[in-house]
Amino acid sequence: MKKTYKRLRLILGDQLNANHSWYQQKDNSVLYVIAELKQEATYTKHHIQKLCAFFSAMQQFAESLQKASHQVLYLDLDDTAEFLSLPDLIQYLCKTYSIQSFEYQRPDEYRLLQQIQSMKLQNKDGPLIPLYEHDTEHFLLKFENIGQHFQQGKHHKMEFFYRKIRQQFDVLMQEGKPLGGRWNYDSDNRKKFKPQDIDKIPEPLLFSRNVNTILERIDRHRIDYIGKATQDLLWPTNRKEALQLLGFFCQQCLPLFGRFQDAMTENSPHQWSLYHSRLSFALNSKMLDPLHVINEAMSYFERSDGAINLAQIEGFVRQILGWREYIRGLYWTNMPDYQNMNFFGNQQTLPAYFWTANTKMNCMQQSIKQSLDYAYAHHIQRLMVTGNFCLLTGIDPDQVDEWYLGIYIDALEWVEMPNTRGMSQFADGGLVATKPYSAGGNYINKMSDYCKTCHYQIKEKTTNNACPFNSLYWGFMIRHRSQFEKNPRIGMVYRQWDKQEKPAQLAVLERAQWCIDHIEQL
Repeated sequence: MKKTYKRLRLILGDQLNANHSWYQQKDNSVLYVIAELKQEATYTKHHIQKLCAFFSAMQQFAESLQKASHQVLYLDLDDTAEFLSLPDLIQYLCKTYSIQSFEYQRPDEYRLLQQIQSMKLQNKDGPLIPLYEHDTEHFLLKFENIGQHFQQGKHHKMEFFYRKIRQQFDVLMQEGKPLGGRWNYDSDNRKKFKPQDIDKIPEPLLFSRNVNTILERIDRHRIDYIGKATQDLLWPTNRKEALQLLGFFCQQCLPLFGRFQDAMTENSPHQWSLYHSRLSFALNSKMLDPLHVINEAMSYFERSDGAINLAQIEGFVRQILGWREYIRGLYWTNMPDYQNMNFFGNQQTLPAYFWTANTKMNCMQQSIKQSLDYAYAHHIQRLMVTGNFCLLTGIDPDQVDEWYLGIYIDALEWVEMPNTRGMSQFADGGLVATKPYSAGGNYINKMSDYCKTCHYQIKEKTTNNACPFNSLYWGFMIRHRSQFEKNPRIGMVYRQWDKQEKPAQLAVLERAQWCIDHIEQL
């Protein structure tokens, strides 16, 4: 006869917060359940390293709770194969273990919140079981306070939000004013790698977690995936490893993080990692707490005796304290309408080389291949290379969303969708960004060495070997001139365009159209 429990508590794969108040007391009448579900493994086509990382982290978290004397049920894909959905599984568990109440931490994805809140659960005796929602105790901005900063359908400037949150948590503040007299050092953090800089790029800290049994389980259940499978996973999959990676970042990368945070290179064996923290998976799975990450980085900054300057620490703090919290607030304020926004009405199909990296555009080849190999690319590769290309060519934002959501190890809908549909594709019409992040090849050439070995010529616009980004940029800007001509941030580009001779303009636009018509051949 199975043991019975009073309460069933669900822990989702991105709720691996060991410091949650749930675990402060041991209660043998509480059963914790962590489950690998085909529903979650297939709602989009995920990168195989993403699937392995989440499943491994979930299993290790369950083991750590068991060692702490909690009652834990870990169910892998074999155990849950007969359940089509999460509600089906929870209903079965409630009846099996005579559960009297069901508790969950509020999901960070809208679809899961809707699914859980709509559940009608019964135990084996028939009566409905009450559902209780708890906070994840992870984010700095409490969910109930999001409405104080965001209004549905309205643009809110991230910089102003960031300043308020910095003041609230007293980060990089001195007597109520920003440390150093400036809120933002972004203008100091746009350096390109010079040849002498490349040899100094640190070798990344990598882990080696054997995931053979997980790979076999995924294949056994015929779960389709993208990307390069590896038997030994290099990502942190428990809190101890995540803290090691945080320490490595603060010691080895933070001193130059801000300076080179937008730079790209193909000439380093560490070109995929550079000075980036690679903490986003550990943060988004909640193995790491954002305030702890900020405090640890601040501690290194304060003890560095000038080795870490203000521009470096401010750039990092802004990503965690500002951007990450801002994106979450915007997501919840505007869902579910946000997921259907398509400001430009784009319908172009995503080219096949997004799954193969088989393209003659070197910047795209480098960024896509890295994504397939590591389930990772840094923000400029995502925004100004692959994202920029999708924007300029008019790719359907649903397809762009699905690709970004699946391929990146850190991609969960709450953080991926506003970054992709909003920041990258401007499909939200300006809720995130005040202008589209569109650029020609010159920006990529300015921030990388990709163009030096490219099949295409960066300085040409209209020839057969001209960089596609150059003509595509002008094609996009002219296509949407009526929408952006009066935008103070980009209106001047139209005056630049108008100074060109008509034949030159026509040649650029013809090349842009050719690139779109032959997008699979680029």
